[in-house]
Amino acid sequence: MDASITALLMASDTPGLPDACGEDPNYVCERVFEATDGNETAARLADWLIDRPLSIFLILLIAFILIRVSRRYVDRLVRRIVSPPTPSSRLLFIPGLQGGDNTLSDPEVREREDRMRLRKEARAASISEVLTSTISVAIWVIALMLVLSELGVDLAPLIAGAGIAGVALGFGAQALVKDCISGLFMLLEDQYGIGDVVDLGEATGTVEEVALRTTVLRGIDGTVWHVPNGEVQRVGNMSQHWSTALIDIDVAYDADLDAVSDVMQATADKVCDRDGISQFILDAPQVLGVETLGADGITLRMTVTTTPGSQWAVQRELRAALKVAFDAEAIEIPFPQRTLWLRNQDA
Repeated sequence: MDASITALLMASDTPGLPDACGEDPNYVCERVFEATDGNETAARLADWLIDRPLSIFLILLIAFILIRVSRRYVDRLVRRIVSPPTPSSRLLFIPGLQGGDNTLSDPEVREREDRMRLRKEARAASISEVLTSTISVAIWVIALMLVLSELGVDLAPLIAGAGIAGVALGFGAQALVKDCISGLFMLLEDQYGIGDVVDLGEATGTVEEVALRTTVLRGIDGTVWHVPNGEVQRVGNMSQHWSTALIDIDVAYDADLDAVSDVMQATADKVCDRDGISQFILDAPQVLGVETLGADGITLRMTVTTTPGSQWAVQRELRAALKVAFDAEAIEIPFPQRTLWLRNQDA
């Protein structure tokens, strides 16, 4: 038999009980009504002063406990997913290095492990905060609805109105939902983090903040870019795990390419051994050879594997040193030349 029908039949056996405690009387109201020989005022006061406050307190207490438990277990789950044990060979292997030894020394191993551990911890904290905030909002909304129900508020119109408002908000805030979902996947996939130099298409710069809806970049000229995550179609991360300093330099067609390569190699070795530069170098510089045969000269390419984000500083030092070395060895760096013909109209 339905519970409401059962309660109605029980209430009908006690005259005045439905008027004092409603068609579905609670335990406290019914007991006080019986103990006071049908005193409706005492039953109503007991309902409002004892039963309902106690029910509201229990609802809020359970919501608080659920939020605390969810925060603890969500944080553990996220950290377990985001920061799984990584084999050392995979963690320390640097792709693209030529030669037999492409692993790092013990101090470099520890430094690289610490850097990646801090990055994973920061990413796990960001994801955990987003998920726990969402769960907390959902729990408090449900608790608020239960509290209103205890106060006698009819929830049917509220739920119907919330449903209509939700549909309208869903149509009007599609971009917001898209931004939030894209931001969540960016955090989960570790596409970039704070301090990385990234190219997001319309904006390029250093990541200063990664939120669920937007990413904040600071360009080289100091401009702060707020990029909605839903608008990011591609991500170019120029400072994750390791970087490459790329140098393309032109020489004249009559230059001795072997001699030029030797000068480039010797100069790059000296630069990479300097104090203030050597700590950024992960592998010895390599002259790869001829890259292009251009209209004005031959382009030679050289690469150096560096720590994340330090490739630009290494490139500047290498270019300056190569210019000095080429001048000392009388190696010509070609440039476009034009010939002007001056005509005398009176001649």
